[in-house]
Amino acid sequence: MPENSCKGSSKPVALHFTRTNGPVDDAIDKLMAQVGDVAHPDIVREIILAGLKAGQENGGRADLKLMNASMKEMRFTAKVFGPYREVRKVTVFGSARTRPDAPLYQMATDLGKKLADAGFMVITGGGPGIMQAANEGAGPENSFGVNIRLPFEQKPNPVLVGNPRYISYKYFFNRKVAFLKEADAVVLFPGGFGTLDETMESITLLQTGKLYPLPVFLIDEPQGTYWDRLFNFLENELSRHGYISPDDFGLFERVNRSGDAVARIHHFYSRYHSLRYVGDKLAIRMSTPLDPEQVGRLKKAFADILIPGGDMYLSGPLADEINEPELAHLSRLVVDFNKRDFGRLRKLVDAVNDF
Repeated sequence: MPENSCKGSSKPVALHFTRTNGPVDDAIDKLMAQVGDVAHPDIVREIILAGLKAGQENGGRADLKLMNASMKEMRFTAKVFGPYREVRKVTVFGSARTRPDAPLYQMATDLGKKLADAGFMVITGGGPGIMQAANEGAGPENSFGVNIRLPFEQKPNPVLVGNPRYISYKYFFNRKVAFLKEADAVVLFPGGFGTLDETMESITLLQTGKLYPLPVFLIDEPQGTYWDRLFNFLENELSRHGYISPDDFGLFERVNRSGDAVARIHHFYSRYHSLRYVGDKLAIRMSTPLDPEQVGRLKKAFADILIPGGDMYLSGPLADEINEPELAHLSRLVVDFNKRDFGRLRKLVDAVNDF
């Protein structure tokens, strides 16, 4: 008998995410009711259906194991970060091989301390080098570690041993989601292939709008040349040949002092709070309102990022934002954004903060 067959099994049921599955939908509803306290049951229902459909469609055990492990890792990520949703966090990347006596190690320690003193929590890869330095500066109570299981280098650093905010991942892609999904800013120190990968991924997600605007800083000691060579490549090869837009350089900044990074993160969130797409509208939420004259100036300065005939105006919460009542008090700048010029969108956020 084949491994996946079952004697006397019935004909497979064709499953759909719409509520057209008859007894299967009833069984899922009953299961959730029996478990109790299931938030957003409409979404959980689809997760269950996705698992059932995967079991029907994939005979390969390896595919199912990957889906299962990935789902478990993402569930645990949400569980660990969930209690800290209201606390802004800064992800710090950099080399695992930076020694404690190196100037960059001291800079990362200083950055972690300044961030913690300013009310931020710090997310690192949980390993040695720059990661350990940032965690040491922030202290264990203000630190997250999202580690990756490797045969070398990536053992948990002493700050995170036994820390409830430490996660060890099997898959890089889940770890990368945690790094950026949970971040309100990103600081990148010099490092190896992994750091360069994280640099390019952060910028790419911002450039394509898959990551909402946030500050990204490339940091080095004052006389350092690490980022100079990358900038030369970006300018002379990518920008010169039209592979990227000049506005894409607005997606990140260079700094050579940890205090400058902390000050600029503060400025980024001085008025800007968050944003959300509501249909074709982009709602920029602000902790303090703009006045009509300021909005008029912004509309004129950023007319190039509006859809043809589009507008930019002040508003309260839009109708579809009713599921976020905790943000109802925030003022909105509603923008008919073209969903293309994300470097310019970052400049718009800067301009909102500059008034």
